[in-house]
Amino acid sequence: MTTVTKKRKPAEEGAAVFDRDLDELPQELRWREWMGRIEAVLFASAAPVGREDLARVVGQGAPIEMLIDHIRAELNGRPYELAQVAGGWMLRTRTQFADAIKAAADLGDQPLAFTEMEMGVLCAIAYHQPIDRAGLADIFGKEVSRDLLARLRYKDLIASGPRSPRPGAPHTFVTTETFLVTFDLQSLRDLPELELRGESI
Repeated sequence: MTTVTKKRKPAEEGAAVFDRDLDELPQELRWREWMGRIEAVLFASAAPVGREDLARVVGQGAPIEMLIDHIRAELNGRPYELAQVAGGWMLRTRTQFADAIKAAADLGDQPLAFTEMEMGVLCAIAYHQPIDRAGLADIFGKEVSRDLLARLRYKDLIASGPRSPRPGAPHTFVTTETFLVTFDLQSLRDLPELELRGESI
């Protein structure tokens, strides 16, 4: 039996190779193009974009943090900003325009709304993750409903974590990247200190 291996086309025969380095451009034009590429990628993404992803559109060893700083400077006075959240960067509207956005047609339903219990459970998971339902029951003194946890999962704020070492190895819950973005956190280390009975933990 004979097997046939398809030969790959040389790069010059296929699509044009993406030029990251832009060596043919003068320094100033190259810098502006890199800034434009980064801003375009951030504009097109609904989630934070990490450094490795941004590095794919600029030259080898390009100072991404400096490019980010220049974009931030250019956005001064604009109704949106470049923010660092959840281990990456994203474009978002400035907080002083929140009321205007809520007043706009069909946009008022976008902000996430929480009941007091939902927020309490979300905080418990954030501070004690990975945690299972029994662990949440220990904190609240009662069972936490599956429906409440399903709502938090539907909002993409929590996900399944590793199995618990308890008998039966129940599922645990952890927070997600969406949780970090929603509450403007770079990482879980940015959670405020939790005070219990006068002591911080």
